[in-house]
Amino acid sequence: MLDQHDIDQLAAKHAVSAAAVANLADAIERGGGSLAQFNHPELGGTGQWMRGGMLMIDDMFNDRLKARVAALCIDVADAVGKVPAPEATTRSTSTNWWPAEFGVPSTVGAQNAMRYAFFPASKRLLIDDNGQMSTYETGEHVIVGVSQQQSRAQSLAFATVKGALDLASLTKIK
Repeated sequence: MLDQHDIDQLAAKHAVSAAAVANLADAIERGGGSLAQFNHPELGGTGQWMRGGMLMIDDMFNDRLKARVAALCIDVADAVGKVPAPEATTRSTSTNWWPAEFGVPSTVGAQNAMRYAFFPASKRLLIDDNGQMSTYETGEHVIVGVSQQQSRAQSLAFATVKGALDLASLTKIK
């Protein structure tokens, strides 16, 4: 349960009311820290969120609001402290393919021979493209959505709270 100080800080950080944060915190707590069903006008009306990148709100064409709500959901879930074990955030039953020191990813996905994981706490993005692992420093970027394009040359497109993020703009560590 978040105290009023935490609620007020998150409200100020994400430019929403304390009531919106409290509503979302209650929903995330009911969802065990990894999912939520909520209803608040400042959050786009009725919505659903799941750790790993899924977000739906009634105001579905408002991309800026979706990015802001997604970032708020991640911060509230982290503050609630009921983050699921890394195994629970992947869709695969296999072991985690990322280094444990990066922590728990907020977004994980895979298609064909490409997979990715974003770690907000360590500010890292990992991309495994057909066995070729790349690590990127994300800095202050908070990735809230990923689109994976399927073609001969697979590609990833990232959405952040501030808009689209070009992978080429990130520092590749290795």
